[in-house]
Amino acid sequence: MPRTKSPAQPTTIAATLAASLERQIAEGAFKAGEKLPSLRELAELHGYAKNTVVAAFELLVARGIVEPRRGSGYYVLGAAAPKPAEEEAGSLGRAMDIVWLMREQLKWEADQLSVGDGFPPVEWLAGARLDKFHHKVVRTGLGALFRYGSRFGYEPLRHHLVRKLADLGIGAEARQIVLTHGANEAMDIVIRYFVPPGGTVLADDPGYYPLFGKLKLASARIVGVPRLADGPDLEALEQLLITHRPRLFFTQSVGHNPTGSDISAAKAFRVLQLAEKYDLLLVENDPLADFKPMSMPRLSALDQLNRTIYSGSFSKSFSAALRVGFIACGADLASDLADLKALIHVSSSEYCERTVDVILSEGHYQRHLARLRDRITEATAKAVRLFEGVGGEIFAKPPQTLYLWAALPGVPDSLKLAQEMLSEKIVSAPGKVFCVDSSQRSKWSRFNVGAVADPRFAKALRVVLRRLDETG
Repeated sequence: MPRTKSPAQPTTIAATLAASLERQIAEGAFKAGEKLPSLRELAELHGYAKNTVVAAFELLVARGIVEPRRGSGYYVLGAAAPKPAEEEAGSLGRAMDIVWLMREQLKWEADQLSVGDGFPPVEWLAGARLDKFHHKVVRTGLGALFRYGSRFGYEPLRHHLVRKLADLGIGAEARQIVLTHGANEAMDIVIRYFVPPGGTVLADDPGYYPLFGKLKLASARIVGVPRLADGPDLEALEQLLITHRPRLFFTQSVGHNPTGSDISAAKAFRVLQLAEKYDLLLVENDPLADFKPMSMPRLSALDQLNRTIYSGSFSKSFSAALRVGFIACGADLASDLADLKALIHVSSSEYCERTVDVILSEGHYQRHLARLRDRITEATAKAVRLFEGVGGEIFAKPPQTLYLWAALPGVPDSLKLAQEMLSEKIVSAPGKVFCVDSSQRSKWSRFNVGAVADPRFAKALRVVLRRLDETG
C-alpha cells in the first residue's frame, strides 16, 4: 500500500507555498476575514506560474483555511487561528521563567491586566506627546538622519546628560558618556567587556531578571547578594567577596527592581568601602531616576565614577519605544565601551537620541516629570493600603516606587497565585523569576503600583484568595 505523503513535508512547489501561507495564518500574519495577496502578487513575488499559486490556494480551500470570493480573491476563514503554543496563557505553569515574563512584557491583550508589568501605565506617559516632536527633530539636522551616528552617541544629548547627572550629584563630562540602545544594551556592552566565560559575577537577589538571562548567555557564574529593605546584605556581600573574588557587582540602589527598595546612605558608604577593599567594580543601574528625589543616595554620586559604572534610560519616563539609554563611567573606559558598541551595533539610533534631546530642551519636560512623580506617589500609597487591607506583607514601603514586592496571606507559593490569577485574566510576576536560583519557591510577587489601581485587580484578588483559602 503506497504511503500517504504528510502535508507537513510538502513535495511540490504548490504544497510548499500552501504550507508557508498556512503557517503565516496560524502565526497571525493574516487574520480571520483578511484577504490574502492576489494570484499575480504571489506569482511575481516568488517567480511562480499563476497555475502554481492557484493550486496552493486550492489546497488551503480544501483544508478549510481560506475561502474564494468570486471577483474578489481568497480570504482567511472563520475564527482566528489559534496562537502558537509558546504564546498560550496555559503555558504559564511550564514557562514561568525569564523568557516567559519578557514575552508577557512585550505583548498586550485588551481583556488581560498585567499587574506585574515593568513599565508605568501608558496614560502616565501619554502627556509626553511624542507626536509633536518629529518636525523639530528633522530640523536639528536632516542630512545626519541618513547616516550612522557617532560611536559615543549624539553629542548634544550627552551634554544634556552631563547636566542631568550633575542634578543627581554625579560629576561627568560628555566624553564619559556613551549612549546606548536602551539600558539593556548598556548592560550587554558591560558584560561583553568585563565578563569572560565562566567568570563569577555578583547580582542583587532578587534582582533584574533580564540581567540574569544576559549573564547566562555570556556563560557567567551568577552569585546572588541578598537584598534587604535598605540595600544589599553587607555581611553576605563581604563573605561572597572573600570567597569568590568577583570583578563586578550589578545592583540597583534606588527604586530597586523588583522590591522597590532604596539603599540607605550608611549602607551605600559601606558598599563602597567593601568595593575598595576587595577591588570590586560596581555597575549601578538607575532606570527610575526620574521618579525619585534627586537627593537620594546613589553609589555613583558618592564614588564619582571611580569604582562605579552608572547606567540609565528614558524608557520609564518617556517611552520604551525610543530605546535610548546611556553608560557613564571613566573617560578611558567610556572610549573602550564606545569602540565595543561600534563593533557590535555600529551606532545607536541618532533619530531617537535627537528626539530625547528635543524633549529635554522643552519646558514641558519638567512639568511632565512633576506629574509623573505626583502620580507614582499617589499610586504607591493606594497600593500599600490595598495589600495591607487584605493582610499582605510588603517588603519595603518607600514614599514612591513603581514596584511593590508583596506576599499574600495563605499563599506560600506565588507561582500558584499567578496561575489562579491568570484564570481571572490577571497576569502577575511571581517571585521565583527574579531570583538567581529560580528553582526555589517564593512567596513574593512583583506588583506594579499603577496597574494594581485598576478595579479589576482588587476584585480578582478577593476571588482568588477566597478560592485558595477554601481549597487549602
